[in-house]
Amino acid sequence: MTPDPVEAPPMPLPQRSLPFRLLAVLACWLAVLPGPAFALSRVKDLASIEGVRSNQLVGYGIVVGLNGTGDTLNNIPFTKQSLQAMLERLGVNTRGATMRTQNLAAVMVTANLPPFSTQGTHIDVTVSSLGDAKSLQGGTLLVTPLLGADGEVYALAQGSVAIAGFAAEGEAAKITRGVPTNGRISNGALIEREMAFKLNEARSLRLSLRNPDFTTSKRIAAAINDFMGADTAEPTDPATITLQIPPKYRGNMIRLITEVEQLKVEPDQTARVVVDERSGIIVMGRDVRVSTVAIAQGNLTVTITEQPMVSQPGPLSNGQTAIVPRTGVKVDTGDGNKLALVKEGVTLRELVDGLNALGVGPRDLISILQAIKTAGALQADIELM
Repeated sequence: MTPDPVEAPPMPLPQRSLPFRLLAVLACWLAVLPGPAFALSRVKDLASIEGVRSNQLVGYGIVVGLNGTGDTLNNIPFTKQSLQAMLERLGVNTRGATMRTQNLAAVMVTANLPPFSTQGTHIDVTVSSLGDAKSLQGGTLLVTPLLGADGEVYALAQGSVAIAGFAAEGEAAKITRGVPTNGRISNGALIEREMAFKLNEARSLRLSLRNPDFTTSKRIAAAINDFMGADTAEPTDPATITLQIPPKYRGNMIRLITEVEQLKVEPDQTARVVVDERSGIIVMGRDVRVSTVAIAQGNLTVTITEQPMVSQPGPLSNGQTAIVPRTGVKVDTGDGNKLALVKEGVTLRELVDGLNALGVGPRDLISILQAIKTAGALQADIELM
């Protein structure tokens, strides 16, 4: 009989010291932490190609089919004239006739012509009442030419008007929601003329920054040059970057623009505090800094209350009942507020926390920021809306 093989005992694992295990856990924890986050943005979101833009169109038209909510012809003469002119073009003579219809309204039609739009494509239009019409609900816009800034017709609009609001009224009550005298026609205009712009024939491009800044302009030019491998981009001013077309991209501008738009840079901006005193809104940029300054806030509040008392005469007397005035005056000088110290070079978060610690509201905070700016301790621009 062959004896069964005897399994060898497992080798003991080497003992790890406690500091070694702690370092291993720490290394695994650091490996899953995200890296530093930078506020990188695409060039596509920071700048636009000069010449690639939309154009505004406008036209005058008539909306018909309203259920008695249109213009009053006796009060709105241009609506009556438009109706007569339209009927005459259709072979109907209405000169001298009395017209009292309220089923039509004079409107202005506006639209945006997108860049590179071709003939036969549709665009949306907005219809707005000109007269005293109460609502455009259920109306239909008749054929309306849409003109550009040069006076040429670029599109024709027509279709049913869709409004977001409504109006209803009775003998003693009225309710209105939204704006029933403004509507929209989806795909309501047909493009008849194209804007002449030959992009492939350009020998240079100009990038226009949406928020002009010297540093951002230089960073975008540097990113383009690093990608192209040559000095093809040059910032000419804080809002413009001139890009010379490399030979390999000539005749294929779409490829060049696509690759440039996907480049990422970190935009810079001026430290700014935007204040809207009407609504009490305050918006601070991330680079807002404050020098060392002490702030105290206190309000003088005077409260006056009137509690008149009635004075009754004694029994069996000839006196009369009289009202005796009684006035209470209370003055609050805000003695409980203390002087707060804001250290130099604080961040935006520290600045907000420090101002909130004073217990002030947005209205008082606006005055404090303006006072800090006057003292020269606020390293930012204050822009009033």
